[in-house]
Amino acid sequence: MTNNEVPQGGFAEAGADLELVGISKRFPGFTAIEELDLTIPAGSFFALLGPSGCGKTTTLRLIAGLEEPTTGRILIGGRDVTSTRAYQRPVNTVFQSYALFPHMTIIENVAFGLKRRGIKNADPLAHEALQLVELDHVANRKPAQLSGGQQQRVALARAVVNRPALLLLDEPLGALDLKLRRQMQIELKDIQSEVGLTFLHVTHDQEEAMTMADTVAVMNKGRIEQMGNPQELYELPHTAFVATFLGQSNLFTGEVTSSGSSSISVDVSGTTIDVRSDRAQRHRGRVTVGVRPEKVTLYDSAPKQSSDRNVVGPGRVTDVSFSGVSTQYEVTLPTHGVVTVFSQNTSITAMHHDGDEVWLSWDVGHTFGLADESYTAAGSRFQDDTDTSMIATQSREKLEAELGAD
Repeated sequence: MTNNEVPQGGFAEAGADLELVGISKRFPGFTAIEELDLTIPAGSFFALLGPSGCGKTTTLRLIAGLEEPTTGRILIGGRDVTSTRAYQRPVNTVFQSYALFPHMTIIENVAFGLKRRGIKNADPLAHEALQLVELDHVANRKPAQLSGGQQQRVALARAVVNRPALLLLDEPLGALDLKLRRQMQIELKDIQSEVGLTFLHVTHDQEEAMTMADTVAVMNKGRIEQMGNPQELYELPHTAFVATFLGQSNLFTGEVTSSGSSSISVDVSGTTIDVRSDRAQRHRGRVTVGVRPEKVTLYDSAPKQSSDRNVVGPGRVTDVSFSGVSTQYEVTLPTHGVVTVFSQNTSITAMHHDGDEVWLSWDVGHTFGLADESYTAAGSRFQDDTDTSMIATQSREKLEAELGAD
């Protein structure tokens, strides 16, 4: 494909596989990415999720061609692009900052890259892209006349108009307010389904990743900690980092006292917590088990013991937060510390109050066992994304300078 052609045919129209093989990136004094292997199937919506410093922005820059890997290969559609310059890759990037030209109209912004490459039907193609994001009616306005959400949709249209094999989304919704961000999450997913391109979305927002992506990779310390569909990651996290970064979890550490074919029992400070064997990553020794706050039920008195329920208590309610749809309780247990409970407000019932004595219970099938031997609070390990604003600016400026792919 030459620079003055709009991609046509199966390769670009259907998106392309992205494959990272043994990718490492080292900077003086620290390692950003360690031996990363990743395959993203063509036409999928994939999210790379993690906190600042985990390596996700560096990964995006490597794929875009804005950084060179220390080791490893990058393949798009089976073609090795490791040494290919950014503007020669079948890749476009949508940034959080929109990066629209303020002196140009919306249609001029969207058609700009096409015209730079000498595409004769640039304006009709730009109108088609604007129709896709439902903004063709503002084609003659300037960016300053649009809302933040509209500007982001224009930036998306400008990226999609070239039909790249791979579209990179670099925290694209971070500058929007909550209501607009949720609306854009749905719209982005719909657009991806319609155009059929391969989307790689880099974000630190857990809800955003789970709402839009078919597959989520949780990144930590320059490696992928766990990867799967959103429900799988949430319901069955494998590590304490995933359990606490992707939503909230109550975690307990203890010794395995019995291990059978169907379940294991863990002694946590004198209380037995059972876990199904197929939901436990470790079956002997010292292990960490957990349960999500919304799976836990509060009781005013000790519930009846049964083989299919875990019971912990008594404890005392030490904090109550009413949010409308649910009430969040913090319960302090003498031997287990603070446990969080989310109680959905499905009916008008008496709420628990500070100081109330309560017991906690949940279905054994909702307990998960982690690969970690014991739980320690996960923190930022190193500084890959310490200056994310600088990285985003550099990425945008370099792509704009090489606008053959923008």
